[in-house]
Amino acid sequence: MATPPSAATFARILREEGLTVVEVGEWENHNRNSKGPWGPMHGVMIHHTVTKGSASTVAICRDGHSSLPGPLCHGVITKDGRVHLVGYGRANHAGLGDDDVLRAVIGETALPGDDEANTDGNRSFYGFECENLGDGEDPWPAVQLEAIEKVAAAICRHHKWSERSVIGHLEWQPGKVDPRGFTMASMRSRIGDRLGSKAPAPSLPTPSKPSVSLSKLVKAAKGDPARSGTPVTYSGVRTVEAALVDAGLLSKPYSDGHFGSVTVAAYARWQRSKAGGSYSGKAADGIPGHDSLVRLGKAHGFTVTT
Repeated sequence: MATPPSAATFARILREEGLTVVEVGEWENHNRNSKGPWGPMHGVMIHHTVTKGSASTVAICRDGHSSLPGPLCHGVITKDGRVHLVGYGRANHAGLGDDDVLRAVIGETALPGDDEANTDGNRSFYGFECENLGDGEDPWPAVQLEAIEKVAAAICRHHKWSERSVIGHLEWQPGKVDPRGFTMASMRSRIGDRLGSKAPAPSLPTPSKPSVSLSKLVKAAKGDPARSGTPVTYSGVRTVEAALVDAGLLSKPYSDGHFGSVTVAAYARWQRSKAGGSYSGKAADGIPGHDSLVRLGKAHGFTVTT
């Protein structure tokens, strides 16, 4: 937990880390503070932009677009390694994420999987958008990766955090893939080396079968998210949809993490099947029940919790 420094101090600590900093307009007062609190701060979040061209990328991140007002981050790291400061305060970059991940960042412990979107991240994270198409093929120049490393290290150094306070968007919100093209584990290793106090690698749990929470799954099924692109609220939906695909009950394009009407219909077919319990009527309405879900898990490799 930390209080954000003044905008002037923020720019200064980045420059003291050896970064080229470009101050864009009146970035110091450009924010979304009227929409909610900013701070205390708990970490740094890294994104990729899915854009090409430094000038247009910086403009989008500063101004936003019709469905998401800017600023979309605090700084834009372009391919030439420059850091363009576009806002300071609350920014629309993190969105809703997993409260368990936030607790791990605060405690600087091993990150759990992100399987919920229930906590405001715009309040708690500094955000940096990095110019890259995010297709896994667009290269990450060495100078840009070094700038990401320096940005995160500068902020961690100021707040006396370790590299474990730095995460990627994909580690925060279910369904996100950014940054794509390098791993956050490798970037945290670089940051730790720069800080000179690299934390020991956290011990990881022994791999086990995926676990699906019945209560969270039912909540997702009853919510019936209808629009593609909405945040995946519970990652266990993907596990169940993958099982329904394997069972030949759901077309693969609909395995998108949203327990919408198509998935409900597919699950109802599972409930009515002999393997799913031969249910009928309201017991086969497509809303998962304990017995049918356990049967699906046994057949397709996951466990069920309440």
